Amino acid sequence: MAKQLFGTDGIRGVAGQFPLDPASTHAFGMALGSVVRRLGPDPMVVIGMDTRESGPWIAAQVAGGLEEVGVGVQFAGVVTTPGVAFLTRTNAFVAGVMISASHNPYQDNGIKVFGHSGYKLPDEEEHAIEEEIFRLLAAGVEPMPARLTVDEGLDRRYLDNLLSTIPTPLPRFRLAIDCGNGAASRLAPELFCRAGAEVIAIGCEPDGRNINLGCGALHPGYVRNSVLEQGADAGVAFDGDADRSIFVSKSGRIVDGDAVLLIAARALRDRGRLPGNLAVATVMSNLGLERALERLGIRMTRTAVGDKYVLEEMLRSGAALGGEQSGHILFSAHSTTGDGMLTALQVLAIMAESGKGLDELAADLTTFPQRLVNVRVREKKTLSDLPSVVREVQDCEAELGSSGRVLVRFSGTEPLARVMVEAADQRQVDEFTARIAGAIEREIG
Repeated sequence: MAKQLFGTDGIRGVAGQFPLDPASTHAFGMALGSVVRRLGPDPMVVIGMDTRESGPWIAAQVAGGLEEVGVGVQFAGVVTTPGVAFLTRTNAFVAGVMISASHNPYQDNGIKVFGHSGYKLPDEEEHAIEEEIFRLLAAGVEPMPARLTVDEGLDRRYLDNLLSTIPTPLPRFRLAIDCGNGAASRLAPELFCRAGAEVIAIGCEPDGRNINLGCGALHPGYVRNSVLEQGADAGVAFDGDADRSIFVSKSGRIVDGDAVLLIAARALRDRGRLPGNLAVATVMSNLGLERALERLGIRMTRTAVGDKYVLEEMLRSGAALGGEQSGHILFSAHSTTGDGMLTALQVLAIMAESGKGLDELAADLTTFPQRLVNVRVREKKTLSDLPSVVREVQDCEAELGSSGRVLVRFSGTEPLARVMVEAADQRQVDEFTARIAGAIEREIG
C-alpha cells in the first residue's frame, strides 16, 4: 500500500478536515506512540507548534493519543521546526513532533515528525504509522485532548545552542527582522539582541490568522522597506516555521538562498571547513551560482527540488553546506535541518569577520535570467513518451550550449508540468520557454 498521508514534508492539509481532523490527529498520536514504545521504557516525545489558530488543539489531540498508549509528552509551545529537531536529538526524546504548515496560509496545518537522530523518519516508519492510523480510524477513535503546559526551558536550550555557533557579541549591527507572524516571532528578537544586534522587529504580532500574510520570507519586500526606511545594515525574513530565511542588503538588494550559499561556501572554504570544496544545491539554483563557485574552486552538486534531497546528498557526500534558492540552508556542523535563525547568525558572523556588508559579499554573483512556466496537463508521462517535447528540449539545449539550462519536470502534488529555462540572453529565455511549454500543451495539455 502506497503512503496516502505522508508527503515529502510530513502530513499536511486543511485544519479540521481529514487528515487533520480531531479523530485523525488523535489516531496519529496513538500510532506514533505504538511505534516509539518499542524504543525503550518510559518513552517521551516533544511537541512544538507555530502560531496558527489550529495549532493548540492539534497539539493537544496528538498528545492525547500519545498519552493514551503510555507515551509521555513535553510541550515546547511556539517554537521553530529546527528547534524541535534540535530538542529531539539533544534530549532524551525518542521523537519530536512539529505542528506547522510552513509557508502555507493559516487555514492549513501539518504534522512533521523527527526521530531521536534529529532527522525526519524513514519511509518505512512513516508507512507503519500510517497503516496504524487507518486501522485505528476503522476501529473507531474517541478524540480526547491532553492538557498541555509549556515547558519554557526547552526553547531556552535551543537559543543557547544557536548562540554557541558564533563568536558573541557581534558588532552592533542594525538588523531588521521579519518573523512572518510565525514561529520566530518571540524567539528571533531575543536571539539577535543577545547576539549584540540592534533589532528592528516586524511581523512579530501573531493573531492565529496572520502567519505569512503579506510578510515573511515569501514577501521580502516588507522587510526591504524596513531596511531602507530605518537605515539598517541588513534585513532577514523568516517563513512560518522559520526553517528558511531570505536576506536584504543595506542597499535593498534581495539576497536569496543562492547568494547565501555563495557567501557561506566561500567563508567555510577560507576557514578550511568545506570538505572536498563541495556545496550542494538543487536543480533550481541559478547557473550564476554555479559559475561563481567554480571561480572559487568550489564544486556544486545539484539534487531534485526539496531540502530532503539536499540533505540526503550532503549525508552521502559528506558535504558541510547545502541549500535551496528559496532560503533553506543546511549547515551540517550545527543542524540536521534547514534553520533560518541559524543561517542568519552565520551570515552576521561572516559580515563581522570580513568587515563587509551583504552588497559586497554577494557582489560576485551574477544572476542569469531565469523563467519558470507551469503548464496544466491532463496526465503525467515520462519525457521519453513525449517525442515532440524531447525534440524541442534538445533543440533548445543545442542552441544554448554551455550558456544556459533547460529543466522540465512534473509537480509532485498538482497536475502541472514545470518548464524552466535559464540563459544569459533574456530573449532566448522567453522564446525557449514558450516553445517547450507549447509542445507540452499540444501533447498532454
